[in-house]
Amino acid sequence: MKAVTVMLDANILYAAPLRDFFMHLGILSDVRVRWSQRIQAEWMRNLLLNRPDIPQVRVQRTSDQMNAAIPEALVEGFEDTELRLKLPDADDRHVLAAAIHCQAQVIVTKNLRDFPRDTLAPYGIEALHPDEFVHRLLEDDPQSVIQTIWAIQRALINPPKTISEILETLEQQELPMTARWLRRVFDSSENPHH
Repeated sequence: MKAVTVMLDANILYAAPLRDFFMHLGILSDVRVRWSQRIQAEWMRNLLLNRPDIPQVRVQRTSDQMNAAIPEALVEGFEDTELRLKLPDADDRHVLAAAIHCQAQVIVTKNLRDFPRDTLAPYGIEALHPDEFVHRLLEDDPQSVIQTIWAIQRALINPPKTISEILETLEQQELPMTARWLRRVFDSSENPHH
């Protein structure tokens, strides 16, 4: 599969399992994940509002680790573009502006209605739900997604999780097609790790 550049919306980075999945994908595959400081600030702010039990310093450390793990992911200098854009919600313009700036082909988001196809098409960008994006990736390059799942399992030690539990978590994160596809692969494999 040819490399694809994807802008991750804040709602993709908000939940740890999905954030973790896309981080691993960005490190292990030809998927070049991108975000901006404003996207980072948005998911962090929302998480701290909804989960006051999580220390702010821990959330900030996660963001810093993301930027350190994939330094090229951080997109800057798109502010001029933002002012020219029109979207249903003006607060989303910075996401599209950053995507245009880094020549992303895809914006991965759970809020597809915020990124109308007609508005994105002239820039050669499409908005995809994470399930649709990963499902397409599975059709083009299943190995990269399978390797990502193995890597996540290796990383989860406290507490450890089975492949089945990881796929269940993806399902809870609104990736049912992806989980179904991967379940077939892992159930049929005679892999000793299963």
